[in-house]
This record gives sequence, structure tokens and C-alpha cells, in this order.
Amino acid sequence: MTIPEATDNGAGAASGRDLSSHPGVARVLGILAANHLTPTVLYLPDAVRTAAAAAEAIGVTPAEIANSLVFAATTLDGRVEPLLVLASGGHRVDQERVAALADLARVDRAGAEFVRERTGFTIGGVAPVGHTHPVRTIVDVSLGRYDTVWAAAGHSHVVFSTTYDELLRITGGQPMEVA
Repeated sequence: MTIPEATDNGAGAASGRDLSSHPGVARVLGILAANHLTPTVLYLPDAVRTAAAAAEAIGVTPAEIANSLVFAATTLDGRVEPLLVLASGGHRVDQERVAALADLARVDRAGAEFVRERTGFTIGGVAPVGHTHPVRTIVDVSLGRYDTVWAAAGHSHVVFSTTYDELLRITGGQPMEVA
């Protein structure tokens, strides 16, 4: 997939940096291509580590950001596994609700090292796909309200456009009301 360098999208998102060869970004773009997706990819001038920052940089509302939140999920038999929740940036994830609906004993915020070890990405660049290890994924149903949503593409300076249905398909994610 050939992705041109970002140009100003009207929201000041021109960077002049092509990060498509960054290992995390390359993994994500490769999986998107393998799934026959050719999204708009933006290379942003500044890191966007929050949904609000990403929304501002792109020129959309925070609710249109598929915020990749990694949790340390404790299974009913006591194992701790990563859980990726793709939440609308307009929502705060109700961890108790997610645990109950996902048949988990508990769901806790994951630390930076846990995120890096289990996904291969750093916080701020965790993508919906391209993880170095399998990650159970939940997709916030409220993202379905938007024709286009934006997600991290493996680096805190790179995002891609997608849809709720595409997120479900490419992640094998479970739809859930997370707030």
C-alpha cells in the first residue's frame, strides 16, 4: 500500500514526516492492506496520546476517535490477559460493566510496560490491529453512530480512517456498550 505523506487536511495536520516504515505503523498498514482496506492515513506533526488531542489535530469530535485502551483483564480462573477496548473518545470506560459483560473477574488499567509487552505498541500509538501477541478486543457500539472514525496506526503521530463495521471485522472484536 502506498501512503502519501500527509498534506494539510484543513486542520493543520501536515507533518512532512512519513512514518510508514516505522515497525508498528508498517505492521498496521500491512494488516489493513491484507484486509483490502485503503484508509486515509494522516501523519501528524505532534504526538496525539489522547482522544481529545487526536480529535483536535484531525478536526473531528472526540467521540469520532476509536480510543485504544489496553486493560489488564483478570479471567475467572485468575489469569491476567490484555484486553483492548476500542472506545469512543467521548466515553469513559466503565471497567466494572466491561468485566461483567465480558465474563471477567476484573478489568484494571494496564501500565505502560504491560501495554508494550503485550501489544508491541506504546501508549498513544496502540492500534486496533498489528499486535505482537493475540489481544481480545471489545468495540464500543457508540462508534457505530459515525460514518468515519479514526484510530491510531501504530505510532503516536499516525492515525487512519475506518468505520465501526471495519473495526469489528478486522479485529474480530466483540461489540459492547462500554460506558
